[in-house]
Amino acid sequence: MGTAPYGEPRYLDKVQQLVETVEDGSFRLKLEYFTFHTSTTRSFTKRFVELFGPPRIPETPFYTSSSSWGSDGPQARENQRYADIAASIQRFTEEMLLKIARHAHGITGHRSLCMAGGVALNSVANGRLLREGPFDEVYIQPAAGDLGGALGAALYAHHVLLGERREFVMEHAYWGKEYSPAEIRGAVRDLGLTATEIGNDDRLAAMMVGDLLGGRVIALCQSAFEWGPRALGNRSILADPRRDDVKDIVNSRIKSRVPFRPFAPVILEERAEEYCNGVTDAGSCYPLGYMLAVYPLREEKLGMIPAVTHEGGTGRLQTIRREWNPRYHRIVERFEEATGVPVLLNTSFNLLGEPIACSPEDALRTFVEGGLDAMYMENLVVRR
Repeated sequence: MGTAPYGEPRYLDKVQQLVETVEDGSFRLKLEYFTFHTSTTRSFTKRFVELFGPPRIPETPFYTSSSSWGSDGPQARENQRYADIAASIQRFTEEMLLKIARHAHGITGHRSLCMAGGVALNSVANGRLLREGPFDEVYIQPAAGDLGGALGAALYAHHVLLGERREFVMEHAYWGKEYSPAEIRGAVRDLGLTATEIGNDDRLAAMMVGDLLGGRVIALCQSAFEWGPRALGNRSILADPRRDDVKDIVNSRIKSRVPFRPFAPVILEERAEEYCNGVTDAGSCYPLGYMLAVYPLREEKLGMIPAVTHEGGTGRLQTIRREWNPRYHRIVERFEEATGVPVLLNTSFNLLGEPIACSPEDALRTFVEGGLDAMYMENLVVRR
């Protein structure tokens, strides 16, 4: 998803050679091209390499002639091939997903769709499904990959084994473990750090906005952690989306990841339609609250939030509602009061190769090692 916008689907015909497809959207991989089912170290065969060319060395800098952080030359042209392959696979995935959805609608007549599985985390494809698909409502389980099996097991036990009524509606993803103020203060003390306690939530929000306006990158670690792969305001890194340099600062100094990886715009739910084309009722669109859909940003807004604008003028937005996360909502509100922009940059609170921070100890270590300027843990503020 991140590389595809820098390429064109020039290899779509070759991608189609990897899969046998049927008009109803069902498919079968041609396993002569793959080894993921027999190897723990490599997922493709020699035939795959013969079709697409040699694989990219992960340590190689990634830039293309069209990207803003690179220059033209042999490396840029080679990287362009990888971007074109990514664009081809992405296009194929989108078309297959739409075909499956249209077939499901055709044989059932239902106007609502529920999705899970790892491919349901492809937010670019999800955006197309929401805008172009035949369904009035789409729900995507936020932990759509393998870890969602735990939620399925719990629901199965609750409804089938215990016979309880189906009343639960998963409106947010804050179902992880929560830590007490005493546990947080203990972790700060054990690591020899100093924290300032702020007793008022509005003052805390004002302090965070002050940091953001000062060009600082901060972490927000509060309440129960998010269930699923997206940081949604309880284990998040936040920054000012109006600054174009923030994207490079977070990618290079904190996350240590390739520069094409984008960041999400978190926006007040009631303001999403002003910033995104195709959003008509953000309040009833659950994938937006889970950061699971990419939408085109309105042209007149692109220059206002460059740090969260993906290549091609899109954004993988997260909408927030006061009832789900009042503190997170208030921070964005205060930022809008100060700047006129109801958007912040949000990315997951973790370092390269690590999972999202969970415990206070995880969060503090990530803060110390990650080059962040400040961390807000419930009502405590830790600074360098």
